[in-house]
Amino acid sequence: MDIAEYRRRGKEMVDYVADYLENIENRDVYPNVEPGYLRKLIPEMAPEEPETYEEIMKDVERIIMPGVTHWHSPYFYAYFPAASSFPGMLADMLSCAIGCIGFSWAASPACTELETVMLDWLGKMLNLPEEFLAGTKGQGGGVIQGTASEATLVSLLGARSKALKRIKAEHPSLSEAEVLNKLVAYMSEQAHSSVERAGLIGGVQMKKLPTDGKFAVQASALMEAIKTDKAAGLIPFYFCATLGTTPSCAFDNLLETGPICNSEHIWMHIDAAYAGSSFICPEFRPLLNGVEFADSFNFNPHKWLLVNFDCSAMWVKKRTDIIGAFKMDPLYLQHDHQESGLVTDYRHWQIPLGRRFRSLKLWFVFRIYGKKGLQEHIRKQVKLAHEFENLVLQDDRFEICAEVIMGLVCFRLKGSNELNENLLKMINISRKIHLVPCHLAGAFVLRLAVCARTTDSKHIQFAWKTISEVATELLRKQPQ
Repeated sequence: MDIAEYRRRGKEMVDYVADYLENIENRDVYPNVEPGYLRKLIPEMAPEEPETYEEIMKDVERIIMPGVTHWHSPYFYAYFPAASSFPGMLADMLSCAIGCIGFSWAASPACTELETVMLDWLGKMLNLPEEFLAGTKGQGGGVIQGTASEATLVSLLGARSKALKRIKAEHPSLSEAEVLNKLVAYMSEQAHSSVERAGLIGGVQMKKLPTDGKFAVQASALMEAIKTDKAAGLIPFYFCATLGTTPSCAFDNLLETGPICNSEHIWMHIDAAYAGSSFICPEFRPLLNGVEFADSFNFNPHKWLLVNFDCSAMWVKKRTDIIGAFKMDPLYLQHDHQESGLVTDYRHWQIPLGRRFRSLKLWFVFRIYGKKGLQEHIRKQVKLAHEFENLVLQDDRFEICAEVIMGLVCFRLKGSNELNENLLKMINISRKIHLVPCHLAGAFVLRLAVCARTTDSKHIQFAWKTISEVATELLRKQPQ
């Protein structure tokens, strides 16, 4: 493919993508295929001779699209949003074209410097304390990770490194292995599985804290765990607080747990993967109060801020705590300006060495939408969630299972877990809408998350109509 054909095919691809997104709601939101379907449709070996672009695009519709779950369909209500916007897609095209691997400032200065500025822009939109911003006299700064899972792992490894140094300084006779064996970290029982996985990868004990009636961790639970573990000779060093848990969008109590962490030398990381985007709205910003006690904070613009995957924003209050855990400086990665104090080498802030030019997506989206446009998007989806909540409340066969704060509604039929499992199964088999479940206080609960950028009131009404009709059919079949 030469540059002339690339120009032609590129324009065709933009048209294909635009047509796909414009007509996405005409496709079944969830695929009707069995595991292994695709292998039967393609040859066992790569072709010896070149094939035509036309053949490939025919196979996109014949082979790929039948197996796609359409996350950007307005009938997709599962998990949490996967953000998408046209400015974000255009920025991704440019990032792919530039193709730099931005592990250091010298590898592509614009890649590093735009990221630093964009994380400051975003931090100011969230009204983060100045200590977290790079463009101040503080010691913090922001970085784009691939996912919140990576941010949690990076924060835990930074906390582990910091704790090792502190404890070894206080008790020189202890070996590193002895200290590691005593370290203990905490998470909510409602936290995402990636937090527990970070403990597994980091080789430290990770204990789950019980939650209150609103599925949030309170200070009393954290304090009791700390006292118990210290009495057993363990060393508490890390707490991952969640703002907007995956099951129910619950918010841990930062204002009370934060001071405890500070006084006990415990690194507090805040995972706000989904809910964090909403904090650009003044009415939701109080939910972030207490961030001043945190050592690190993360959320995913690629969930709810119209920035295409992957783009997970992370800030640290003291960047040397992260750099100290990851810094390796072989000769082939060194450059003339690294000791100047004026540059950032983001390879020291993350697990992988290489990194894409992801800050272009933030730059394009922020400038095309503006802060007000992004706020309107958040508010619209929260309003749609409350619209669905009101529909549920008007039907006495159903119940709401958690407070609706953001764009997530947790609900169920009044009755057994088996009844609700069957309800979900029938809904998803219909392929009109797509939902996933969770467990809350032992109950099997259905989650409806407002996900697609194009979701509107008519789609919410359709979703409720589908759920209500399936429930009527299911209850009719139940033995009296």
